[in-house]
Amino acid sequence: MGDIEDPDSNRPRQSVLLSILPTKEFATSRKGSLLIAEVVLSFVSFVCFAASTAAAFVTVPLMEFLAALFLLFAYSNKFNERFKGFLWPLMDFMRCVTASIIFFIISIIAVSKYADGSSKAAGIFGFIATIVFALDFYLIFNELANFLKQGGESNEEPSRQQD
Repeated sequence: MGDIEDPDSNRPRQSVLLSILPTKEFATSRKGSLLIAEVVLSFVSFVCFAASTAAAFVTVPLMEFLAALFLLFAYSNKFNERFKGFLWPLMDFMRCVTASIIFFIISIIAVSKYADGSSKAAGIFGFIATIVFALDFYLIFNELANFLKQGGESNEEPSRQQD
């Protein structure tokens, strides 16, 4: 039977979960580390806001978690190289700028207005997420500025450069 594979073949079988996880090279790169930190901090902030009395702010960490998770998946699977129609660095830059501003605002409100512990924890994780998102957009901005100074001569996208 031509198309059916022998179940006893000696080839290692890769699970579906392993195929969607980022590669070790990307996860250890600067961009991969920042995206993983953004995903983790957004998720922890989401859980803290969901458990707190400041549950009205749960939308922002959830949206940023999903956006960071999408870009982590897209960059690790090199979708930015396959789909050239999107302006990946600009999209990532705008996501980071808006996330850092909004996380900063809701963290200030959560820490100052609400007294429960989970609101305070959500605010602290929000402040840490603000720093990580701000660092990411600063690095993206520097890479875009250097790319534009060179006149766009490089074929590699600026957000894919590693240390």
